[in-house]
Amino acid sequence: MRKKHWAKDMIAQRTDCVISDPGELRGNWKQLAGDRQIRVEIGSGKGDYWISMAHRYPDCLWIAVEKDESCVGIALKKCLENTTENMKIINGDAAEIEQWFAEDEIDVIHLNFSDPWPKKRQTKRRLTYGTFLDSYRKILKPDGLVIMKTDNAKLFEYSLVSLGDNGWHLEEVSVDYRREPHDEDAITEYEASFMALGQPIYRAIWKPSGGKQV
Repeated sequence: MRKKHWAKDMIAQRTDCVISDPGELRGNWKQLAGDRQIRVEIGSGKGDYWISMAHRYPDCLWIAVEKDESCVGIALKKCLENTTENMKIINGDAAEIEQWFAEDEIDVIHLNFSDPWPKKRQTKRRLTYGTFLDSYRKILKPDGLVIMKTDNAKLFEYSLVSLGDNGWHLEEVSVDYRREPHDEDAITEYEASFMALGQPIYRAIWKPSGGKQV
């Protein structure tokens, strides 16, 4: 995607939902959430899922994480007229996620159509690689969830093995998630384009097995 030169200014202006220094809120996100669940979408792209789900579920605090400045700018532009108070976004790299959230602070982590990083030398960049999983385990509540959707069969297979090897319990799995309607789960433009081609959508839900590891 071409760089959006206006994105930086857009991010700076949107103090209503942009968290410019998430580390300052580490351990204190409940002050924003109140009694609501805290859900984090890592790799939120242009924001379709984040926006749709925040509107559908005002009883949750939805936090989007996206490192690409242009994507964040586009997401903010999309919700310029309909941002709700339960929408927050972080322009940053998920590799730093432990600096933003404390232990047991998050209810659900969403991984939607993550970059598959297909080359072997890129394995460590995958959002279901062991180091990321260790971070998720720390910041999730003991009964927290990781929910993944992807159109990439190889990434899905890798993720099933990776989470299994790292002690996560597979709660649900589907190799054709959109075969049946799921009105509770927003369909993004990106996802719809694959569905139109007959491409199956893979989905799985995991819990950290046996609670927290010390």
